[in-house]
Amino acid sequence: MAVSRNPLVTVICLCFNHEKFVLESLQSIISQSYPNIELIIVDDGSHDNSPKIIKKFTEDYPQVKFKKLPKNKGNCAAFNVAFREAKGEFIIDLAADDKLLAHAISTQVKAFKSNSTEYGVVFSDAELIDENSKSIKTFYNRDKNGKLISEVPSGEIYNHLIRKMVICSPTMMMRKKVLDELGGYDESLSYEDYDFWVRSGRNHKYHFINEVLIQKRVISNSSTSHFYKKRNNRHLHSTLRVCYKAFDLNKTKKENHALAVSIRYHLKLSLFTENFPLVVKFFKLLKQTDDLKIKDRIILFLGRIKFPANGFYRFYFKLKYGKKI
Repeated sequence: MAVSRNPLVTVICLCFNHEKFVLESLQSIISQSYPNIELIIVDDGSHDNSPKIIKKFTEDYPQVKFKKLPKNKGNCAAFNVAFREAKGEFIIDLAADDKLLAHAISTQVKAFKSNSTEYGVVFSDAELIDENSKSIKTFYNRDKNGKLISEVPSGEIYNHLIRKMVICSPTMMMRKKVLDELGGYDESLSYEDYDFWVRSGRNHKYHFINEVLIQKRVISNSSTSHFYKKRNNRHLHSTLRVCYKAFDLNKTKKENHALAVSIRYHLKLSLFTENFPLVVKFFKLLKQTDDLKIKDRIILFLGRIKFPANGFYRFYFKLKYGKKI
């Protein structure tokens, strides 16, 4: 079915303690050059002034829908609250600390119109900014002339999606029918993107837009930082479940070897964060991919003896990246 001239786009903006940034984010949505947007805001149990700021915003823009959750449900469940009411042909999942550039949605819709219905997702580059909106770098490495240093995968990219993170999540626009097929996000998980990539990438193509369309904020207490939590790490538990989903979806040895790259990374991270039971579980799955290496057995041994690796890892991380985790 052809895309209509100006199909409705639903932007789901998720807020959790984003009082410093939420107004900027919302302004970036209502300032879009694209004319046909449905905005649904979900406050996921914030305990700062975010709900008051959002309520004032909706008084100025009464067409905007606002869902205030009484307690924190997590990204996946909070998104689904809005998704169940979304009417758009396309969906954007935007955190309330990120910003859309003015032409973002019009460019994304144009990309969908230029491609077949085999394409379920379009995505782009992003400018990474700090808490003061100062530019850090682009998500994809570029040379001094702004040219991509490495090619970004596009088309049938399931192999890339299960292997490692190749997409900046807030740059995605998704066909609603793809999310409908998946039943929305999996609410049993602590984060959403890897699971979405795995399940959608199996049957749908992805199109890369070689342009910066989003400003992605990098903050110290972001969801990504939870991957480095010492012990009882919910993100690593969720990742293990997604890796099992991917293994069940895989059809070839090549795909298993691609998945092994992700499993191996999280096997090591489980050791470094002293999530020792997960070391054993990731190793067990890695063994099923027929891609075991000697160093994997060494990591398993260290996990079984509960080697205290976290202090060494934090020291290494600070030396390499110049910051603490």
